Amino acid sequence: MRRREFIALMGASVTWPFTAVAQEPGRTYRVGGLSAGARNGPPIVAMFDELRRFGFIEGRNLTIEWRQYTLHIDLIPEFAADLVKAKVDVIYAAGDAAIRAAQRATTTIPILGGTDDMVEAGLVKSLARPEGNTTGISILATELDGKRQEILIEAVPGLRRMAVLADSNRTLGSRLQALEDTAHARNIELSVHQITRPEEITAAIDAAKASGAAALNVLSSPLLYVNRQVIMQRVAALRLPAIYPFPEEAEEGGFVAYGPRVIQIFREVMAPMLVKLLHGAKPADLPIEQPTKFELVINLKTANAMGVTVPATLVARADKVIE
Repeated sequence: MRRREFIALMGASVTWPFTAVAQEPGRTYRVGGLSAGARNGPPIVAMFDELRRFGFIEGRNLTIEWRQYTLHIDLIPEFAADLVKAKVDVIYAAGDAAIRAAQRATTTIPILGGTDDMVEAGLVKSLARPEGNTTGISILATELDGKRQEILIEAVPGLRRMAVLADSNRTLGSRLQALEDTAHARNIELSVHQITRPEEITAAIDAAKASGAAALNVLSSPLLYVNRQVIMQRVAALRLPAIYPFPEEAEEGGFVAYGPRVIQIFREVMAPMLVKLLHGAKPADLPIEQPTKFELVINLKTANAMGVTVPATLVARADKVIE
């Protein structure tokens, strides 16, 4: 174990006192969820556990309408319409496609979104003034995709070919081209492999390996996160070292991970923002939040299994090393 920094996130939702606000007597609040993740997934459980501290208790004064779209990408618009028909008070939406579908389904119900870059995707006007009925968190994937690529290049000495695993449901913009340009500047060939559905993940990883890639950068995506174990198992079988967006993923068996802790994002940012919206705050008045602290976690056990010797200089910089 090396030094370890815990996530600290700035913004109104974090500094807002952790004190319960009285709920309206006799009222049942309704939260809708449109996510690639299951209702019992760790981040979602963390968010609703935190809601209990604010007095919103499922089965007592809180009802949760959940729509998981992992296997039904094409039904996202229909799921969003279902939540509007259910007359939920707030819609939590994960990922560009889900947020956009929710926005098309309603202009009045508050939407709490979580995705890579809310502004770049055109989901809000700006971080400080989101406008409309949408607020939430941007996890800074635009900046971190490149940072993770640099870490992966350092972690796998002598790298000449690498690959990117991306979710085409995201608004990628010029991000992929930027990654290619950066790799080429380092005399490294980069191949991009995009997926739309979970069943395409294994084939995409196989194609990356077949292209000669000796390392894989797994970009941030709700769909890829939910299927992280599928990814980890396949890259392990192919001895293909991969870097992931969240520290927890390296703790679960991934090679390397760099980014904010997803559980703490949901507990310390998403939950307080959701409470504010349930109490009547306008989304336009809640600035988009962003993480400010990140962790580098290296799993040397996984590295050894893949036959990769991580440079000591990188190991020394890690916030956590799993041996």
